[in-house]
Amino acid sequence: MAMIHDVAGDILMSEAQVIAHGVAPGDHFDTGLALALRERYPSLAKDFRHECRVNHPKAGGIWVWAGAGETGSVRIVNLLTQEAAENATERPGKATLENVGHALKALARYAQEEKITSLALPRLATGVGGLDWADVKPLVERHLGALDIPVYVYTVYHKDQKAAEPGLPAAA
Repeated sequence: MAMIHDVAGDILMSEAQVIAHGVAPGDHFDTGLALALRERYPSLAKDFRHECRVNHPKAGGIWVWAGAGETGSVRIVNLLTQEAAENATERPGKATLENVGHALKALARYAQEEKITSLALPRLATGVGGLDWADVKPLVERHLGALDIPVYVYTVYHKDQKAAEPGLPAAA
């Protein structure tokens, strides 16, 4: 049963157990949601840079980061939807539907293995990644629709506005 909900609000205010977003291997976290995440969790970007230097992750995979935030622990799943930059001074490449599909499949497997209870993600790979949401949305539905958990797709961004997330206890 598909439990995918389109919501409007600020994904950084999500009550979901995991926030997923798209990046490139070696990403500098300097634009869009990645920048907002780096500003909120500075060690996320630092740890990601270290991971990329040591293990050289490839596009199509995922890298999971867990940290402590002001509201307790947070888990961020970095979906490697874009190709890596050719060198340190260049911008990362664009996202590909193939990379998005592989990363979403890995995310679904991670969610099942770790017994994740809820998941939030933006309109993946449609900003810096350069893809059309009409092409990406069916991949989200195919790979995450079978999960028996609420999946919140933040289709409209409203800074500092909490989205209504059906299936989660309302915040006090």
